[in-house]
Amino acid sequence: MNKTQIALATALLASVSTLTYAADAAPAPAPTPDWTITGNAALSSDYRTRGISQTDRRAAFSGGFDVAHSSGFYIGNWNSNIDSDFYTGANLELDFWAGYKGSVEGIGYDIGVFYYYYPGSDRQGAAGIDNKEIYVGTSYGPVSARLYIPVDDFFSAQRQNFGNGKNAAGSYYLDVAGSYDLGNSFGLIGHFGYQKLKGAAKLQEIGKSKFENDIIDWKLGVTYTFSNGFVATVTYIDTDIKIAGPSGKKISGPTGVFSISKTF
Repeated sequence: MNKTQIALATALLASVSTLTYAADAAPAPAPTPDWTITGNAALSSDYRTRGISQTDRRAAFSGGFDVAHSSGFYIGNWNSNIDSDFYTGANLELDFWAGYKGSVEGIGYDIGVFYYYYPGSDRQGAAGIDNKEIYVGTSYGPVSARLYIPVDDFFSAQRQNFGNGKNAAGSYYLDVAGSYDLGNSFGLIGHFGYQKLKGAAKLQEIGKSKFENDIIDWKLGVTYTFSNGFVATVTYIDTDIKIAGPSGKKISGPTGVFSISKTF
């Protein structure tokens, strides 16, 4: 073997040794953090909850955050503008929740508490409006269900004297939802809800209307996720009741809602 061949062999061995060392010394992947924090914001043509417009069919800006621990514990907050005539002067809804979730053999479970707060709803001597619920839920794949049960006064119906002294015991809300990936960044979403009203809740008033029967609501929508993470959603929403808001607009009938949102 001549000097040139010896030099090439030595260089080759050195390069292989360097590559092997680099592979051995590659840093381990970062461990999954125990805590995760995410935020969200959205602009919508209407804010509807349980099928009923909370903005009198006007646009809404909303945002919030979620904090989750690897153990399954989580807390969160979400906020939106609302129509002040609905809630005796309040023009903002603040939602807070805390819960615990996990899964067994691929079936998810979820339990927690939910609090709706309407700052300013006690203006001009009004009793003020809020709502506290506990919820239990389950999920399998893209399908989920949650049952919400008021822990005291359903959206302050008794406090507002709608029930003439009756409470709202026995009221609840069932939420069933699902999603499907259509491919090419498109998705399909659906929802079915059933609001059982008892006692004072059944006599609660909104705008120019009064709840006299249980409420069924549903929605079907299409989503599109952009490369920058923004999500556009077009949704058809309807209920089986007819309610007129403070301005006289129908706030529970069939409608289309467009929104653009971002999670970060």
